[in-house]
Amino acid sequence: MGRGRAKAKQTKVARDLKYRSYDTDFASLERELRGESNEITAELEDEYDPYAELADQYADSDIDEGSSQH
Repeated sequence: MGRGRAKAKQTKVARDLKYRSYDTDFASLERELRGESNEITAELEDEYDPYAELADQYADSDIDEGSSQH
């Protein structure tokens, strides 16, 4: 009991996949599988690193703590 809804949903998804036509961007898929990134994505990653400030703060505190222990 209780499996009816799950089975109905699986059947619906299977029918959608079988009978709907999807436009597939094979070039994009190939780039993704090869591990090549988009130029835009690479530029955005270079521009903003949300953890850069935290990394700098912790790096400075590690240096300060290390010099005071000796």
